[in-house]
Amino acid sequence: MASTGILVVSNVKILGKSLRSIEKYVNSLYIHLNIPDSLSQPVPAWGRLISQLYIDSQSYFNSNNVDMKILVGPLKNSNHLQTPKQIDMIFSDAHFPDICNNLRKNLNISSDSIYLEEGTINNISEYRCETDANKTYDTVVLGGTFDRIHIGHKIFLTQAVLRACRRLVVGVTTSKMTKSKVLPELILPVEQRIQEVKEFLIEIDSTLQYDIVPIDDPYGPTQTDPNMDMIMVSAETLRGGQKVNEIRLKNGLKPVEIYSIDVVESSVEDGPKEHKISSSNTRIDLLGTRIRAPQHSSALPAEPYIIGLTGGIASGKSKMAEQLQKFGAVILDCDKIAHEIYEPGKDCYKRIIEYFGSDIVDSDAVINRSKLGAIVFSDPIKLEALNNIVWPELLLEVKRRISDLCERHQCQVVVVEAAILLKAGWESDCHEVWSMIIPPEEAVKRIMQRNQLSQAEALKRIANQIDNSEVVSRSNIVFSSQWDESFTCKQAEKAWNLLMNDINKINKPSML
Repeated sequence: MASTGILVVSNVKILGKSLRSIEKYVNSLYIHLNIPDSLSQPVPAWGRLISQLYIDSQSYFNSNNVDMKILVGPLKNSNHLQTPKQIDMIFSDAHFPDICNNLRKNLNISSDSIYLEEGTINNISEYRCETDANKTYDTVVLGGTFDRIHIGHKIFLTQAVLRACRRLVVGVTTSKMTKSKVLPELILPVEQRIQEVKEFLIEIDSTLQYDIVPIDDPYGPTQTDPNMDMIMVSAETLRGGQKVNEIRLKNGLKPVEIYSIDVVESSVEDGPKEHKISSSNTRIDLLGTRIRAPQHSSALPAEPYIIGLTGGIASGKSKMAEQLQKFGAVILDCDKIAHEIYEPGKDCYKRIIEYFGSDIVDSDAVINRSKLGAIVFSDPIKLEALNNIVWPELLLEVKRRISDLCERHQCQVVVVEAAILLKAGWESDCHEVWSMIIPPEEAVKRIMQRNQLSQAEALKRIANQIDNSEVVSRSNIVFSSQWDESFTCKQAEKAWNLLMNDINKINKPSML
């Protein structure tokens, strides 16, 4: 399959048919609009068409595997035919060999042009939009999170590129500004987001100067840069644009013109998703999918497949384990196993008493876990001492039980449910790690309700945990139970189906 293609669009009315015809051949596709030079100016006159093509492409492709970008550079200068990527195939929705041959020459495409239709229909001029908003500016500025470039971002950035004559400034929010976002732990690092924005912009128009900078506040360089002419905002951030001008006037700078575009509505209504195309929806879609490929150790048995299920207190681990058990997994609950190794007569029991004294033992000789918890959660040194006693013994017992299951061939998948899994460094003892996360404020609320603890005590429990961002960085699949139970179940089903598909591929006999 060719990785990159270019489609010359002349007949807008058959774009859906054209995209469906070629999507199996490419995973990256440039759109070259066949606009006569006499109609190309002003360039913003094509903004509405470009936005509509992006929106319509969602329903035209049968899958989400094609990254489509609409070229803007050739609209500004028909001789500017450059793409950073090597193009493997050229398609045209009408028979215009002169245009295709020119593209082949300028882009060094060795393969012959593929004409999807034999006619010479060009109806693009019908979509030219003459409005007062077609003004262009020397320098345009805009800002956003830009987490995993989606169609909404492509439209927003493209509308800015269409209106910029020389320079485009893009502010990309840092982690200081993303804490209130949905699933902030899944937001890509700001350096990666800046790089993705830069790559997209250069691909659609490499003629502009791009200043892409991290911003720690909503106003970024607009507060100090005197050479800005227009700010691009969405309808929902219009007030932010007005605030920019208030700050600029206060700082003795000329106000910028404000250009607002509508948010792109989403037709997907699933669980907690927003009714617009957004990065929040993209992150929600990541739940229950592999965000990181597993790195299998040769020391692990081929079967059973070992999933380490972890997460903070009150994150919903046990509920997730129950769901995975319904699918067919064997669950090893490390909290319950720890109870067993705490029992009188066990080595672990003796060592705990030796260190913490007999005051933690009830009249029936059983360790009172509440008393022990009160001691260790208020003293990091004692907590570490307890962990050094319990964790090695617990891991040995888990391994013994897995070995027993392996010998008896009793299951295909074992889920080791362990809150301590990452802190204890047990990732290498699992084929992959699945984790549960919830916002800290939700965790505090649940702990207070479930454990009848004060807010201060609940916060103390959370302070002893690995934070969500690190949990995500060390996980292969992430879930969140912050919404209703049915949506958590959907995440579990998605992950399980993915796992079963992989296991079935591994176990499928070779036809050779």
